[in-house]
Amino acid sequence: MPRTLKRRGRRYPRVPLTGELAAVEALRRRLPGPGPGEVWIGDDAAVLVPPPPGSRMLLAADAVVEGVHADLSLLGLDDLGWRAMVANLSDVAAMGGVPAHCVVTVAGPPALDLDLLYDGIAAAASEYRCPVVGGDLVDSPTTVVAIAVTGWVDGPAVLRSGARPGDAIWVTGPLGASAAGLRLLRSGDAPGGPELVSAHARPRPRLEEGRAARRAGATAMVDVSDGFAGDLWQLAEASGVGFELDGVPVAAGARPEEALGGGEDYQLVFAAPEAAAVAAAFSGLTPPERVGSCTSRAGTGTLRGRPLARLGWEHRR
Repeated sequence: MPRTLKRRGRRYPRVPLTGELAAVEALRRRLPGPGPGEVWIGDDAAVLVPPPPGSRMLLAADAVVEGVHADLSLLGLDDLGWRAMVANLSDVAAMGGVPAHCVVTVAGPPALDLDLLYDGIAAAASEYRCPVVGGDLVDSPTTVVAIAVTGWVDGPAVLRSGARPGDAIWVTGPLGASAAGLRLLRSGDAPGGPELVSAHARPRPRLEEGRAARRAGATAMVDVSDGFAGDLWQLAEASGVGFELDGVPVAAGARPEEALGGGEDYQLVFAAPEAAAVAAAFSGLTPPERVGSCTSRAGTGTLRGRPLARLGWEHRR
């Protein structure tokens, strides 16, 4: 199996997806233990300390399916685990929140290398301080990783539905890197763009940027998971506004169409009324780029004066 990134960290004995109790015990031993007053893996349910008084709890869930969300002929199982975590962490970021805990359900064939899969899950859980506190293991002909994440926000969360006419639209970074990385992997030219390949295999949630946008008075926010154009349209429609874009930041090595519709960049798009407040809130972080503004013409969205199509990924039912 081609691998995009070297396996990192301590090596553990291989944990096959056979013998559920033994597999759960092996995972319990390799993952961090619970904090004071908490119970994590090994009981019927996790027992957790609630978030700080006065805060709001967040809960997000997502699933990554082999062959739908990831091509395992191009990516490693550890990359799949990392991506499954990041998809949820990015949803917390889009609310301006802080991740707290997660539960992980893995479905897969008996030969699935659960240890390798958990290399990616555990790495993301550690880096973003969102420990695994429970979950389930299920036999399945297809590999599926379903994760639910809890989090909290100190005050009202930033929704998709609060943008107002006149608000500026901001993007936390360049777009299209993940789609460009997938293109390089499919073409066999991965060595020619290691940063782009890494952006696809190991995307990063913008948690600090989400909290900064909330401090800046963001009125609406969404993460770029399915494609910038499609996600921006969702924000605009939820808020009942239109938008006019002056341009879109394109990642080095990516194509404009990948920036607009590629998805899985996990940059954040947010609306905010005060440029000075945005600059102050992002002090110490890479500043976001202003790309346009919200208008009162609901149902209309343009890029450099031309209608912007609803580009991006959408599940078909």
